[in-house]
Amino acid sequence: MQYFDLHCDTLYEAVTKKTDISNLFLEANVSSGKKFDKWCQCMAIWIPDGIRQSARLSLFKKAYNQLKTDAERFRLKQFNSIGNNDNYNYIFTIENASILDGNIDNIKLLTEYGIKMATLTWNDKNSIGGGADTQELGLSDFGRICVKEFEKNGIIIDISHASDKTFFDVLECSSLPFCASHSNSRFLCSHRRNITDEQFLEIARRKGVVGINFHKDFLNDNRERASITDVLKHIEHFLSLGGEDTVCFGSDFDGADPVDELSNLDKISNLYESLLKLGYNEQLVQKIMYNNAYNFFSRF
Repeated sequence: MQYFDLHCDTLYEAVTKKTDISNLFLEANVSSGKKFDKWCQCMAIWIPDGIRQSARLSLFKKAYNQLKTDAERFRLKQFNSIGNNDNYNYIFTIENASILDGNIDNIKLLTEYGIKMATLTWNDKNSIGGGADTQELGLSDFGRICVKEFEKNGIIIDISHASDKTFFDVLECSSLPFCASHSNSRFLCSHRRNITDEQFLEIARRKGVVGINFHKDFLNDNRERASITDVLKHIEHFLSLGGEDTVCFGSDFDGADPVDELSNLDKISNLYESLLKLGYNEQLVQKIMYNNAYNFFSRF
């Protein structure tokens, strides 16, 4: 079985708890990942809202050093677009580009450190634009410049956590495909962190991807009732919109409260088996589990 995951907070957990990404208490640890025939994990460093720029930079550099050391130790290769990737790969990403701090030159810093995808905001506003908790705010003038510079430097734009206005501003001023790395359907669950059908269709039209999130609050308006059945419903809904080449997974492991049936990487087989039981053919299941995300990142 193959698995490609667009988002987890495992690296942040490892750095802040002074351990490494093989620790078994981590939901997306390397030991579990290497049980797959092929595994590629986007390793995000989350930059919390409200911390000082010096703390942002310190956290970011610690995460880079941790990931570089762990990748060498546990034999993970950095994903590249040439197509000669190994069975076990990682992609270094950043969640909350507040680290730019209004300075466009910091995009070069992200590039130098190997960042391949950047979530523009977290839930609050930053110098780029409005997050999910600031729905009235879109991209700032600086944010519009950043969109162009991200694309110029080969950094994929991630609109998870963005406000609706920020989303449509990105749609207006971007020229390349972008993604929602860990967002579900707002049609099924009304949480502001989810995306609308219109937004999904625009991402699909641009040949971007959307990662299904396992967090209870984003799956069911009654979080206590959330289960793997809801994960499957979100997949089916996006597929009904023509998302065969768009739907992926963005688990949010180690950064959320996942449903019990998908509480860590060891339980991903539950998804694979459930999709087959629903009658989806092996080819489509493999696209959702791995190939859609692989094909997307291979274009950058």
